[in-house]
Amino acid sequence: MRPLTKKLYRDLIRLWPQVTAIALVMAAGVATLVLAEGAYSSLDQTRIAYYERNRFGEVFAGVTRAPQRLADEIAAIPGVAAVDTRIVKLALIDVPGMREPASVQLVSLPDIGEQVLNRLYLRAGRFPIAGSADEVVVNEGFAEAHNFKIGDRFSALLNEAKRQLRIVGIGLSPDYIYTQGPGDLMPDDRRFGIAFMSQTALAAAYDLDGAFSDVSVTLLRDGSEAAVIDELDTLLESYGGQGAYGRKDQMSHAFIDAELQSLQVMERVLPPIFLLVAAFLVNMTLSRLVALEREEIGLLKAVGYSDFSVGAHYLKFVAVITVIGIVIGAVAGTLLGIGLTKLYGEFYRFPFLIFQKDASVYVIATAVTFTASILGALKAVASVVRLPPAVAMAPPAPDRYRRLSGLPLDRWLGLSRIGVMAFRHLAHRPGRTASAIFGVALSVAVLVASLWTFPAVAYMINVTFYLAERQDASISFGDERRYRALFEASRLPGVLSAEPFRTVQARIRHGHVERRIGISGKPANGDLSRVLDSDLRTVPIPAHGLAVSDMLARLLDVRVGDIVEIDLLDGDRRTVELPVAAIVEGYLGLSAYMELEALNRVMREGAMISGVHIAYDTAGEDAFFAAIKKRPATNFIALQRISVQKFRDTVAENILIMVFVYVAFASIIAVGVVYNAARISLSERGRELASLRVLGFTRGEVSRVLLTELSVVTLAAQPLGWLIGFLFAFAMVKGFETELYRIPFVVTSDVYAGSSLVVIIAAIVSALAVRRRIDRLDLIEVLKTRE
Repeated sequence: MRPLTKKLYRDLIRLWPQVTAIALVMAAGVATLVLAEGAYSSLDQTRIAYYERNRFGEVFAGVTRAPQRLADEIAAIPGVAAVDTRIVKLALIDVPGMREPASVQLVSLPDIGEQVLNRLYLRAGRFPIAGSADEVVVNEGFAEAHNFKIGDRFSALLNEAKRQLRIVGIGLSPDYIYTQGPGDLMPDDRRFGIAFMSQTALAAAYDLDGAFSDVSVTLLRDGSEAAVIDELDTLLESYGGQGAYGRKDQMSHAFIDAELQSLQVMERVLPPIFLLVAAFLVNMTLSRLVALEREEIGLLKAVGYSDFSVGAHYLKFVAVITVIGIVIGAVAGTLLGIGLTKLYGEFYRFPFLIFQKDASVYVIATAVTFTASILGALKAVASVVRLPPAVAMAPPAPDRYRRLSGLPLDRWLGLSRIGVMAFRHLAHRPGRTASAIFGVALSVAVLVASLWTFPAVAYMINVTFYLAERQDASISFGDERRYRALFEASRLPGVLSAEPFRTVQARIRHGHVERRIGISGKPANGDLSRVLDSDLRTVPIPAHGLAVSDMLARLLDVRVGDIVEIDLLDGDRRTVELPVAAIVEGYLGLSAYMELEALNRVMREGAMISGVHIAYDTAGEDAFFAAIKKRPATNFIALQRISVQKFRDTVAENILIMVFVYVAFASIIAVGVVYNAARISLSERGRELASLRVLGFTRGEVSRVLLTELSVVTLAAQPLGWLIGFLFAFAMVKGFETELYRIPFVVTSDVYAGSSLVVIIAAIVSALAVRRRIDRLDLIEVLKTRE
């Protein structure tokens, strides 16, 4: 073994705590990159494979009633590859042993042959027998939520007629990966499911013999989605078409896309932070190692080793640490990525999971980490190369301390002699002190950038469910009803107040930007469902024009007073122009609001409503639920209390896992920075500290010199960490923002306090480890001079 190789091994063993700290920080950066990219690739590839195997549609459209013969005309549209027509209806159900009403989306299955598109994947059981009026296949989430097995039954109101349905199969469908009921914020498998049944039976129940109410198409490779949508809208217009839309606007697909976007944000924001800290630690550790090994460097050059050989030796030292970090990070990132992919797989219920382990991700992670390490080491290695042997073998000149100012700061600050020594040492090396403060600040910033999600989500829930949408329940009808339905709903048991609403599907356009939205009609003096501005003040629903959410206004680039075009997708499907009367706050989807009477005037249909918001007495909840189950007009009821709890549970499960990972990584940074700074300072000042012991200072007093420095560095880093974390959090908010939802940017004092607490605890652990080494100083060995 060559002498420099032996020295390398000895250095690694001698400095193993610092080597471990640096390697773990590098590992955190690599793990974050591999975790995010691995989970993203696995989820994306799983989705793509699922879509291809089960032939998920690319363009979709709903219709009131269209004849089956129209399918041939749709197939003849240029660019269309395949067409699948079916019947889709929403029905209220009564599940044995369940107090609350539930609903299912009824979807027809062909009696002859298999589905052309959106093919059902059977987990258990069989398909319904052709023409069977009581056999259904239910989605897996709904079955598990109720512990349903093959042969179990539940009752449903099909077109106002009650019918017992028997479960003959359990399956999954690519167009219902994300199953969210109308008006619900999150999927709730207990209260909303998908039920597939014979097309003949479903057509008979809803008087749709020889007709369909839903169509999906796929496109040829050179097919134009926009052109197909236009042609499809033209064909379906006279049959009550509700506007065709592409895959990006399909609810299930859109939510999975939003989740993939959040993984990409995590991949872009966090790894650079960890690798920046790693480069800083490499520079700090190697610079100090070179300073302490001046004599050895001079001796090596004096006996014939070239500048290149000595410089390469220290680069190898960095390379070994980097390899250790990459290996640990790659393994940890792979395991965490598999775990995260499984979590997503369980949430979205894919029929299979593809664990993507792309070699390019590991290559990129290796290249980026090595680049950061080498950049961190360049300055120290350059100093090794430039150091002449004669200068290196001479002891370094002693430090010169002087008064920083003519003011008696020690007396003003009440510093002891030990405190003066600590502050003087920090002030004597401002560059090193600043770099240590910056490193600790980054660990605080990582925590701020992750913990902010808790108050932000709490704020979002408060605004959405307690300030804006204050109703206890929202009843949705299958189609528009006269105002009489409002009076009937207000007479239900326990109802305290009721407000009508109407939702109209439309396309809104300004310039070249167009979006598909639902326009919500609300009463002018409504109190249960309100619209708020950015200051959370109630905004009166405009009697003329639209109130649009802030996100929609930004997408369309509109301000108050601008005119937008509205293509109505319900009723007579006219195009109207309306002014933007107000811009309001909204965190969920792209929203537009009108005064209910004004919306009905635009629709030219008289006083019509889509549903009713209700406040009820919870003491009479059982009677209220029982009455709802008997109402044929009700297709779905959203319960605010259950929606809020479901939202909290789902968000908490996902956020807590990621926050735990971030806290662990931030703690690694804090320990790495503080411990390395302390060990370097101890190695430099060992003689000085030992001298204090000889002069009569106790172990505790000697330790206080070094621990005071660490305390100052840690405390000084907190405000800077809060500022950097604030900026990181803002960047993440913008990155997570989608058209489906946006998270409010809320960073409370609790976030700063919690972040600082974690870092301070990590610093204390590091300080205790250093304190043990101070207590074990060999006074004789340390006090030996180099001369």
